[in-house]
Order: sequence, then structure tokens, then C-alpha cells
Amino acid sequence: MKKTSVLLLMLIPIFMINCNGGKETPADPYYVRMADSEMQRNPESWMIDFVKTIKWNYTHGLELQSILQVWEKTSDEKYFNYVENYADTMVNEDGTIKTYNLERYNIDHINPGKILFPVYKRTGNAKYLKALQLLRSQMETHPRISNGGYWHKQIYPHQVWLDGLYMACPFLAEYGQTFNEPALFDEVALQLTTAWEDLIDEETGLLYHGWDESREQRWADPVTGKSPNFWSRSIGWYMMALVDVLDFMPENHPKRNDIIDKLNKLSSTIDQYRDPETGMWYQVTNLPDREGNYPESSGSIMFIYTWVKGAQKGHLPKEFAEKGATAYNQFLKQFIRENSNGTISVTSVCSVAGLGGEKVYRDGSFEYYISEPVRDDDPKAVGPFIMTSILLDR
Repeated sequence: MKKTSVLLLMLIPIFMINCNGGKETPADPYYVRMADSEMQRNPESWMIDFVKTIKWNYTHGLELQSILQVWEKTSDEKYFNYVENYADTMVNEDGTIKTYNLERYNIDHINPGKILFPVYKRTGNAKYLKALQLLRSQMETHPRISNGGYWHKQIYPHQVWLDGLYMACPFLAEYGQTFNEPALFDEVALQLTTAWEDLIDEETGLLYHGWDESREQRWADPVTGKSPNFWSRSIGWYMMALVDVLDFMPENHPKRNDIIDKLNKLSSTIDQYRDPETGMWYQVTNLPDREGNYPESSGSIMFIYTWVKGAQKGHLPKEFAEKGATAYNQFLKQFIRENSNGTISVTSVCSVAGLGGEKVYRDGSFEYYISEPVRDDDPKAVGPFIMTSILLDR
């Protein structure tokens, strides 16, 4: 009897820790721990991505989409409320969006619209429907290159960047399904296939970051128009676009199998560039041995997310589910840090990379890609990490 009493006394503190106001414990899954860590670091959802003032931004859309998935997984209302707070802050009653300007034709600004689908469905607030329609209207007049591909931004004329495929295509596919606009599935297929044709490198099987149809940019090859290097995160954006649009594209769409074929080809290709020691991918994908290159977390987790989701959905062979789970475990070891305050962080994230520009010209060189700042807890790694953790129930 005394032994039983002692055992119960020993268990009480453990029970209290796990029941203490929902505070994180090591027993919580990673998707909960990372979401809670981010909410602790950013008490207001507009603060995500280290911003000082409110901003309608693609990074908010990516991370808040992942937090919505935590809500769907756990049914804990605090996650939905956190996301809705951003939507409510940014969307005015007439459906206009603070800091958003359609005439800038910035394709990045379409991505945060994805969080408005579930927020509108849950709340029924008409302002979110108007905002969705506003974002949809941008893509009706968004400038294009000659084959129909979207410019990346008004300030980057005649240019297609891989990043932009993720920013627009899943949103348009979900809009097409939600509001019965089937022509949008054709549009999405056009964007994904023309980008592949414009950016593929037949020798490596990888996709270049950008393409300038005009060949006017200093970073563009004067013959091909392609940028000079392979950036892992840009390929990751494209792969996530491929796998995510398939959630909405009809089974009988004539281009569906083409998208799945591209997903398979690229999934097999990136496997060849995985670092045998860490299991991760380098900032510049195909040059792991070059001095200054480094294993980068956002591109790596985007690849892992695509593998796991693609296999679970039946788009990729089952072996990619195993590859993804193994790579996820390696990602935890390489990039996830336990902090003294009980939070967790994702490390080694390239903060930003692009092409061209006015203040500092980004020439797409190897030296450029490795020169961009590296930081912790960037949404471009946090969001895919949460979503992958949910897929694996880790």
C-alpha cells in the first residue's frame, strides 16, 4: 500500500505538468509545439515574419494555413481564432485588403487569400467573400508572357519565377472548386506546364529559379533567358504547387496526369541531390561541395512535405512515404532546436532570395544565393514543417 501511495505521489507532478493550462510538454506533437511556439513568439498573428506593422504577405498565408490545419487536427479553437484575427485585421468591411494594391500585380499577394476560404466558410462574413473575389480579379488582368505564363510582378516584367507558381496556382484551383469555375483548372494546368517548359534543365532534371522572356535582365542567359543556378526553395515552391493543386483538380481533367507525371519526375530528381550525410538539401541544390554552400531548412522541408503528401495521396509511389518519413527524422536532428523556455525553433532558413531589383541587384550567381541572411523561425520553413508534422502525425 505504501509503495502504491509513493508511486501516485510521484505521478502527480507529471499529471500537473500535462494539465497545466495546456502548456507544452515534450509529449505534445511537433505540430502543436511549433504552432504554440510561434504564437508565443508572435502574440498577434500579424507579427509573423518579424514584421513591425501590419502587412498582407505570402509568408503570413503560408504559416497561417498550417495553423489552420492544426485547428482542423486538434479542434482547439485558439488556432482558428489566431488565424481569423489576421484575416479580420487585414480585410476591411467592403472586402478591400489593407496594404494590398491590385495594380501592383504582385503574384505573392495571392497566397494569403488561401486562409480566407475556411475563414469565410466558418464565419459566413461577406467581407471575406469580397476579398476572395478581389484577389481572383487580379489574376484576370495579371500580365503574362507570350505563352500565357504569369509575370512574377509588375516590377519584374516578362519574368516567370518558380515561387509564383505556388503563390497563385493552389489558390486558383481552390477558387475554381469552391465557386464552380472550372476554367480555372485549365489556367492552373497552363501555368504549371509552361513554367516547366521554360525552366527545366534537361541535363540535371532540375528547374531554374527564373526565366526572362525578354532576355533583358543581367541574370538571364542571353540565349535561353534562364537564371544561372538552381535554388532549392524555389524548386520546393513549385513542388508544393504541384501536389497541392491536385487536391482540387478534377480526376478527369485532361492535364491532371501530366501534373502527376511532373511531380514524379521532380520527386525522383531531387532524391539524387540529397546530402548522404545529413539527408537534407543544400541552398544551391546541385553544388553541395562548393565552399560556402550549406544545408538549408526551408527547401528541405518543402521537398519532404511534397514526398509525404504525394505518397499519401497516391500520386507518388509508396517508397516516397518511407523516404519522406526518414528525411523528416533527419530534419528534426538537423534543424529543430529545443529552447530553454519550452518552445522549439527551426534553424538555418534562408531569409529571402530573388532576382534582379533596383537597390541591390540580385544576379542569381552562386555567390548571391549563399550571401543572403540565414535566420531561425522563418515562416517559409515553419509552415511546411507544421503541415508535414500533421501528415505524419508527429
